[in-house]
Amino acid sequence: EVHLVESGGGLVPAGGSLRLSCAAAGFTEDDYAIGWFRQAPGKEREWISCISHNDGGTNYADSVKGRFTISSDSAKNTVYLQMDDLKPEDTAIYHCAARLGDKIATTRAEYDFWGQGTRVTVSS
Repeated sequence: EVHLVESGGGLVPAGGSLRLSCAAAGFTEDDYAIGWFRQAPGKEREWISCISHNDGGTNYADSVKGRFTISSDSAKNTVYLQMDDLKPEDTAIYHCAARLGDKIATTRAEYDFWGQGTRVTVSS
């Protein structure tokens, strides 16, 4: 079974940066993609980015495009989310998720495995 663990969340002032990590284990094939989602209090879980393990293709939600960068280190089986120019509206619990098959996916239903999340708080 695939296991995902997020880390790197914390409290940061507006305009600051954080780098989240998603350590993945348990894949038996190379065809998979990792996505990042976030859920703010009282709101639906929102897809924000994803990366294909095979070809490194990426995609971003408009709300984070130009500020967030997703990357992966295959040797460490870790995916990163570099978050720059953070805003108070970025405050949320951030989850990484994995889907079998390397298609770039943007909806919650397309992902098969989830991490527990890491909290990000951006102060104004």
